[in-house]
Amino acid sequence: MFQVGDKIVHPMHGAGVVDSIVQKKINGVVREYYILKLPVGGMMVMIPTENSQEIGVRPVMEKAEADRVIAAMSGIQVEMTPNWNQRYRENMLRLKSGDLLEVARVVKGLMLRDGQRGLSNGERKMLHSAKQILISEIVLSQNTTYEDVEARINTALA
Repeated sequence: MFQVGDKIVHPMHGAGVVDSIVQKKINGVVREYYILKLPVGGMMVMIPTENSQEIGVRPVMEKAEADRVIAAMSGIQVEMTPNWNQRYRENMLRLKSGDLLEVARVVKGLMLRDGQRGLSNGERKMLHSAKQILISEIVLSQNTTYEDVEARINTALA
């Protein structure tokens, strides 16, 4: 169980701070929800407390671990299938895993593909989403700015 003020990560929305824990009645059922405030874009996400672990909600990684992820990015091997439908499904599974290295693999693969052939609208949105997830967790774990983390990631992937 997380508390108000805890920094946590939702696999599909990125990292944020637990703003409050509320009870809401949705479809006739009263449940407790974490209200997660995301620093990027100021979005608020409601996460049911009872199945947050199944969703993959976890605490934000430590600063040293975030440094290791950034350092490992340049060495990430990317193999993407030419079939866009299969590639999209594989990338979506990587994002849902909640593993930041897998998210970095998606970012790197899509950035490389964009440089070579360009991206479809769906993959462009996925790249944007994956970057937000990656950057938001590193920003919170290292207490730094979005721009600083984005520059470090771009340097690591160049």
